Amino acid sequence: MAKVRKDVLPNGLTILTESMSSVRSVSIGIWLRTGARQERVEDNGISHFIEHMLFKGTQNRSAEEIARAADSIGGHLDAYTAKETTNYSTKVLDEHLPRAFSILSDLVKNPLFDPTHINNECRVIQEEIKMVEDTPDDLVHEIFTQTYWRGHALGRPILGTRQTVSGFDRKRLASYFRRHYAPNNLLIAAAGHLRHSQIVDLIQKEFGDLPAGPALRQGPLPVAHPHLQVRHKKDLEQVHLCIGSPSYPQPHKNRFPSYILNSVLGGGMSSRLFQNIREKRGLVYAVFSSLSSFHDAGCLSVYAGTATDKARQVIDLVLKEFCELKANPIGKDELQRAKDYMKGSLLLSLESSSSRMGYVARQEMYFGRYITQDEIARSVDAVTAEQVMEVAREFFRPDGLAITVLGPINGLKLKRADLGC
Repeated sequence: MAKVRKDVLPNGLTILTESMSSVRSVSIGIWLRTGARQERVEDNGISHFIEHMLFKGTQNRSAEEIARAADSIGGHLDAYTAKETTNYSTKVLDEHLPRAFSILSDLVKNPLFDPTHINNECRVIQEEIKMVEDTPDDLVHEIFTQTYWRGHALGRPILGTRQTVSGFDRKRLASYFRRHYAPNNLLIAAAGHLRHSQIVDLIQKEFGDLPAGPALRQGPLPVAHPHLQVRHKKDLEQVHLCIGSPSYPQPHKNRFPSYILNSVLGGGMSSRLFQNIREKRGLVYAVFSSLSSFHDAGCLSVYAGTATDKARQVIDLVLKEFCELKANPIGKDELQRAKDYMKGSLLLSLESSSSRMGYVARQEMYFGRYITQDEIARSVDAVTAEQVMEVAREFFRPDGLAITVLGPINGLKLKRADLGC
């Protein structure tokens, strides 16, 4: 039985813990309830830029001192920026938790934003943007996303653009930091060999006297833009495809049938896309489907990389799988395999304190409560083949499909009439 406890400080900061008596580690993460999605057009990339800057020094520690302090206790500091969240975390032995949390808190409370470091990091992130542009499977997803969520912050790149990143200075970074890094926009989650009262005391000491900030407004609802986009890039050896459809938001009541649909379609080596396009025909090395789910929107996408003269065939085979999932319920054995795959993946992914910490935090941010693994397993087991087919019929409508093609196109043209399914 999960031992998850929750407290909320008077300034609005949420505290979550899960005790794991069988481990010696503790993982603790400071989560912002906002990410790249909350940025204005001119601030695109600023959340990610600030994430980088927080490791460049604080008012109490230099970047080298931060690294030495973490290494001296065998700890691991990590961070990432996503569309709707930003996270800073550390994992240490239980005996080193107070010192580790002091370091982590210093990062998110007292950044220096030194102008010299800002200039240096601007160049680093410019190189990171170039790296995406030089990685075609990443680039095709970026192009697809920008077009699919056109005109909305969900469509803008987390890294920002070369133009926006070059415009960040200390004043803009500090202003954005003050608005978003306020206690009422923070959630701190911990999992491992811990006592809830100890975690609360540590957090109270570091954050309890900070005033709550202004409530942050939610932006406009995203609107999907089905599109047919062909981008010629002659210096590639393959054509890269991204085919997508609308899917459910993260908290949707029908999310479990959509998870099974994704698993059957392209979620693993036994999936239909992998077996029928790679194993039987040898047309691709990589092919898979994935779900991107947000608070109020979602997208199911299929990626494949193939030879120039096989692009049309691969597109047709993907559409054929869409048609089959709409027309016929999946078989009993295939349905059970998908369920077992999902449950096994979940349980295996939650064996470490760091993964449990992240799981606890995301449950709170998206559902407002802790959902046990047993509850998820029951929901997965309850999915029927008919429900999966109904979800496929809802997702895979010809007028709702979007395709981005990137590579040496060689005359490939797409029309909406080609997307019959």
